[in-house]
Amino acid sequence: MNVFGYGSLIWRPDFPFAGRYWARLDGWERRFWQGSPDHRGTPEAPGRVVTLVPGEAVWGVVFELPADTAETTMARLDVREQGGYELVERQVHAEHGPVVARTFVATPDNPEWLGPDTVTAMAAHIARSHGPSGANREYLLRLADALEQAGVLDAHTRGLAAAVRRLP
Repeated sequence: MNVFGYGSLIWRPDFPFAGRYWARLDGWERRFWQGSPDHRGTPEAPGRVVTLVPGEAVWGVVFELPADTAETTMARLDVREQGGYELVERQVHAEHGPVVARTFVATPDNPEWLGPDTVTAMAAHIARSHGPSGANREYLLRLADALEQAGVLDAHTRGLAAAVRRLP
C-alpha cells in the first residue's frame, strides 16, 4: 500500500515506511485553503493547512507502507487527517513509472474549508495561528524548505513563506 503526502507528511511522516520517493499528481495543485482546528490551530482560531484543488500538477512524496503495519498506519493517518479530509486513491507519476497511492483531500464542502484569500491575509493568518501540533508558521516554513531542497517549484507555498518570513 502506498500513501502520497503533499503537506506535513513530506517533512514529518511519523510512521514506518519501506520506501520513499518523489512523485507528481497531475490535475491538482497544493493550496493553503483548509482550516486546521485540531493541529495548527484551535476550534476558535483554526490555522491554515494544505489541501489539493484542481490545477496542473503537484509534487509530493510516496511512502511505501510495509504490509505488516499498513493498516495501523492508515488508521493513524485517518486520525491525523480528520479535520475535513477524505481518503481518495489516485495514480501518481514517479521516476520509475505510475503508482497508485492513497491521499487525503479536503474539498470546499467540508466544515473546516477556508478557501482562497490574498497572500497578505493568508500570511497574517498563518503567522498568528498555533495549535496542539505547534505553530502554523512552522508547518508552512518546513514545507516550503522541504520543497525547495527537493527542487520543487511551488509558487503558492513559496509566496506564502516569503510573506510570513517578513512578518514579526
